[in-house]
Amino acid sequence: MSWTRRLADFLDSNAQERGGDEAVVARDARLTNAALRDEAHAIARSLLARGIGKGDFVGLLMGNDARWVSSFYACALIGAVTVPINTRFKAPEIAFALSRAKCKAVLLSGSFLGIDFAAAVRQVAPELPDLQHIVISGEPSWDHFCATQAPEAALDAAIAQVGADDPLLVQYTSGTTAHPKGVLLTHHNMLRNATVCAAKLGVRGDDRYLNCRPFFHVAGSTLSLLVCLVTGATLVTPPTFEAGEALALLERERCTVTSGNDAIFQLMLSHPSFDRTRIHLRGGWAAAGPETMRRIVEEMGVRDLCWAYGLSEASPNVALSDHREPVAARIAGGALPHEGLEVRIAHPETFVPLPSGAAGEIQVRGWSVMKGYLNDPENSAKAFTPDGFLRTGDLGTLDAGGRLRMVGRIKDVIRVGGENVAPAEVEEVLSSHPAVALAQVVGVPDARLGEVCAAFVQLRVGASIEAADLLAWLKPQIANFRLPRHLRVVKDFEAIGMTASGKVQKVKLRIHALEVLGLSS
Repeated sequence: MSWTRRLADFLDSNAQERGGDEAVVARDARLTNAALRDEAHAIARSLLARGIGKGDFVGLLMGNDARWVSSFYACALIGAVTVPINTRFKAPEIAFALSRAKCKAVLLSGSFLGIDFAAAVRQVAPELPDLQHIVISGEPSWDHFCATQAPEAALDAAIAQVGADDPLLVQYTSGTTAHPKGVLLTHHNMLRNATVCAAKLGVRGDDRYLNCRPFFHVAGSTLSLLVCLVTGATLVTPPTFEAGEALALLERERCTVTSGNDAIFQLMLSHPSFDRTRIHLRGGWAAAGPETMRRIVEEMGVRDLCWAYGLSEASPNVALSDHREPVAARIAGGALPHEGLEVRIAHPETFVPLPSGAAGEIQVRGWSVMKGYLNDPENSAKAFTPDGFLRTGDLGTLDAGGRLRMVGRIKDVIRVGGENVAPAEVEEVLSSHPAVALAQVVGVPDARLGEVCAAFVQLRVGASIEAADLLAWLKPQIANFRLPRHLRVVKDFEAIGMTASGKVQKVKLRIHALEVLGLSS
């Protein structure tokens, strides 16, 4: 398949064909397709006026709002590469992200969720010789920035120079290295991924898509924002995810599509304000286990829900079930990889392909895979096998029909007395208990077995159960080696550590487990 479309092409067609329809609904603004295109053009011309163009990197440090969207699109128009910065980064992490990309400019909110971004960026600016422009939304620097613009003809010329295989975005992703790695993704990578996913999800131009993921994460940029761009659907987004606000937006904006991981859906389902009769959802996707998938379909009424697997390095989606498949197949938690992608299950050390049904590392090759890590040849080389497959670090299986299923993270596998336990297997069963809102499992040291499971659960509002009773309920349902030797009920996981994309940070949870259980590492 030859792919030639760039972000500018979709932005133009939406403005021409459905200019009066809403494109973005956020707390700071409601923009039609025509208004979004005009705002993106204005910001692009201001960037050009300051010498920023094709191949330059521009940092973007804002919560989910309309200006994030128009700024991202502005960079894409002129071939500049957006570098989204995690809104939970501290000053040294912001400095690293801007420095690694050699950003010439950073567009940011003055503050967000009580964090003074402007002060953090000004603090590290002297360490960044490439950084020439700091533009703060809501402050005079933004008005000054917008006051000077290159001619429209200069913008037209810049747009003409951008190709589908040019870089579009740098996605910083955490991992085993000391610093985040910058995944370099192209217009082709992200827009084709969004287009293929939109078709499988059945997203239409008249849909209203509630986005629960941060835009600095590819689940937010590709699978929410760009899915709406390529279909003409309306994107509805809160500044950051909070279950109560998400439920209110679902009702008020009459959203028909949404997406998220286990934690996001479990927190909405267990929220006191949850009321299925006020929800209008038809479809969407979840990166979740079968029990959570079942609850989303049956309790939220999302009949066309699809199961998704992916990672930042693959733009991000690798496999997605189709909304036209039987619901039982979609809920089961497996999907065919996208056409044009090669997916294999291989031994994580020898890279030898494994037979159907065997668990091993999921490895991917094809059009959605990143170009590499930005300015990081060492980690780029480690990310691929000698024959060019991306090493995902995920444990999975392929069945005889070619359906991919993720079992867990290879590095998260718990070795209990010689048996391998994937935390997701235990979390899935715990999450099926009616009192449990969210369950997370990590491995902790054990003198006899080497390592055992430790479970932490957050209860639904109003629910009550003792840890011993929950363990007694769990015992007859799973193999003895999978049974947690420790179980604690927690108020929530925020104090322990959650990412802005709604995932519990397992590294921090394990540290917490060692502390509260009085164990050494």
